[in-house]
Amino acid sequence: TLLANYKLPLCCFNDSLLLQVILAFCWVYIRKFQSRQESEVVSTITAICALAIALITSALLPVDIFLVSFMKYPNGTYKEWAANNETRGQIEDTVLYGYYTLYSIILFCVFLWIPFVYFYYEERDDDNVNKCSVRMFKAQKHRLINFLLFLLLLKYNILSFRAFVPLQAPPGQNSTQWEKVQYLFEELGSGHGLPALSFSISSLTLIGMLAVITYTAYGMSVLPLNLIKGTRSVLYERLENTEDIEDVEHQIEKLKAKCKDGRPLSSRDRHNLQELEGKLQVLRRRGRHLEIAERNCCTKVGSALRPFKILLGVFFILVALLFTVALFISNLDKAFHSAGISTGFIIFGTNLTNPLNELLLALQPVFPLDYILITIITMYFVLTSMAGIRNMGIWFFWIRLYKIRPKRTRPQALLFLCMILLLIVLHTSYMIYSLAPQYVMYGSQKYLSHTPSVGLVPGNDTSGITKICDADAPKDECTVTRSYLFLHKFWFFSTIYYFGNWAFIGAFLIGLVVSCCRGKKSVIEGEVEADDSDMSDDEYVH
Repeated sequence: TLLANYKLPLCCFNDSLLLQVILAFCWVYIRKFQSRQESEVVSTITAICALAIALITSALLPVDIFLVSFMKYPNGTYKEWAANNETRGQIEDTVLYGYYTLYSIILFCVFLWIPFVYFYYEERDDDNVNKCSVRMFKAQKHRLINFLLFLLLLKYNILSFRAFVPLQAPPGQNSTQWEKVQYLFEELGSGHGLPALSFSISSLTLIGMLAVITYTAYGMSVLPLNLIKGTRSVLYERLENTEDIEDVEHQIEKLKAKCKDGRPLSSRDRHNLQELEGKLQVLRRRGRHLEIAERNCCTKVGSALRPFKILLGVFFILVALLFTVALFISNLDKAFHSAGISTGFIIFGTNLTNPLNELLLALQPVFPLDYILITIITMYFVLTSMAGIRNMGIWFFWIRLYKIRPKRTRPQALLFLCMILLLIVLHTSYMIYSLAPQYVMYGSQKYLSHTPSVGLVPGNDTSGITKICDADAPKDECTVTRSYLFLHKFWFFSTIYYFGNWAFIGAFLIGLVVSCCRGKKSVIEGEVEADDSDMSDDEYVH
């Protein structure tokens, strides 16, 4: 309806085609890493849908920038359908409600749906697989805990929000629990509900910031360097693996020779023998997988595309360095020209030359290069986050919970992966704003700066200079994106995000050094591991 009423280009918003592409990508990605033996329909569908929600939410920022830019002509005047303030307000509100809707879905997935599916799978019993009602009942108990945590988060955020905006007085201490819950939902449905919901989402975004610092920063370094370095030679790996097998077999024979005369082995020798036999089993499986990889056509195609991978890796590392430099300059600009920590380091416009911001502004005259670039930047953050999670695995502090491995990833690990991506997407908008603050605020909008001309009757002077929208533009001449307003509702969150950007830069540089020091990956990386905790080492895919 929005596109039809205001004559927006339908070719740029083919919703059905875009949704089909996103779902197809999510299905292929999940199926690539999903374990064939432990897969389940409910967890698979949940992982695909959660990943699709993450990608759709990340695509909302380019749409937001495009809509505010499309309201004006290149000469700085509003288009006929956007000349009315009421019309512009309807479009802005539509985008804002789009943010709230998608972010609310993320809250629902993170707190309710994904935990329910996770515990639903955990309650699976090989002797009781088909009794879904039993599993659902047990999973509901865990989901109830998450729902209570969700209500506590909303209650805490509304009470915290009351410190800044006065709301209706809450029920007294003698009121029932139902009255308190009813009050909570009444506040969410009132005029104060959206700011309170925004406060809740911003609180959850802090967790997303930690995930960005951990996974995205590492993914931005490991993805391009893996492409540049490539994998080890299959022939060399097979030769090395054969030598290792012969060496281990020789050590086992030496240990067994000690008991040929009937004497029992010592406890130390028995322990060493057990370890060597386990190592031999892993090496033999590696040999079978290497043999398959040598015959696999994908390995041969990968070798043929080696020059292309190197160029792509060089391009990605240059993009990562460009992002890091742009983020550093943006943070430096805020440190020198903002009002300080008490205002969230907010600045209007740019005072230092930001290369990425200047590039986006330079591409504005050639439609739609700037929108394509901002979309690529958004997708780049999502893809590098996925690469970081895939290479690091799922960690809880220093404890490794799950590994992300092709065709061997457990359903719980995929659910965790999608949950982390949902949290990362919440913080992506602020990261992109930090990279190109002026462009994210105003897009490609321009305005007419009228200058008085001598000899013309007042009111008949329509001449002016076309300028790019910035903080000095008149209030009604430039429309700020809803994303910018959403990000800067609360100054204290902006302050935390500011310091998070510095941590992100440090994490990227550390990840870059670690990735450079590591050698080439094995051609069967992740297929066979001695410390395999995801599933049995005996699994073998023919």
